[in-house]
Amino acid sequence: MTTTQPHPAPADRDGTPVLEVHGAVKRFGAVTALAGVDLTVHRGEVLGLLGDNGAGKSTLIKAVTGVHQLDDGEIRLDGERVALTSPTVAREHGIEAVYQDLSLFDNLDVATNLYVGHELTRPRRWRGIGWLDRKAMRRDVAERLATLQVHLPDLRGQVGLMSGGQRQAIAVARAVAFARRVLILDEPTAALGVRETRNVLDTIRRLPEHGISIILISHNMDHVVQVCDNAVVMRQGRVVGSVRPTPDTVQDMVAMIVGATNGTTQKGQPQ
Repeated sequence: MTTTQPHPAPADRDGTPVLEVHGAVKRFGAVTALAGVDLTVHRGEVLGLLGDNGAGKSTLIKAVTGVHQLDDGEIRLDGERVALTSPTVAREHGIEAVYQDLSLFDNLDVATNLYVGHELTRPRRWRGIGWLDRKAMRRDVAERLATLQVHLPDLRGQVGLMSGGQRQAIAVARAVAFARRVLILDEPTAALGVRETRNVLDTIRRLPEHGISIILISHNMDHVVQVCDNAVVMRQGRVVGSVRPTPDTVQDMVAMIVGATNGTTQKGQPQ
């Protein structure tokens, strides 16, 4: 099979990628989840991260978001090596993620969920000891959801009582609100209807205009083709290839995912 070369990434201001992962290794006991993974994301790029269940995708993004610490390798942001020792540290560096489990608090309302860790208080200068400004948070949440064209019956209602699609939309809105560098979306449209799916894909297209890079994990090849500049395929804890997603390269992507071809093997890793 002819190897498909990756699409040139959007130009960075100084030529330095916004995110680089070099030689990432992560073990869980006798299981090696990541076996020397390299990944590069450029500023304003939408990168598809593909692979079957167990390929290592979730472990990789949890390392980038500070949930897991690597056993070996390094992570760089704008060329500088960083130690992402916790999700809080990752957020301070402008990295946000929406996981498949959504990580929402079912007993809290919409605004509180969106602003967890970023609460608005009165007076603003006393953020640590002030009073929660719930009106301001609800007003801001309403505007953000309107941008995504998401309609919720009651912003004061508990998230646990809402539909799967509504919960997914809240999680996406929360991540979009606070991502400054990299936004990671793990199957963001899995529980959404047609209209909500279209709105999320439109949002993914718009965010690079604001300098935000996106890593999209998806099993939906149509969505990958629609919004991704490049796609990287993982299998058994390794990156096995990269490809420009187009209708003509869908078969190439699927072949790499299932192991029917080695694709473009990453430098330094065996075929």
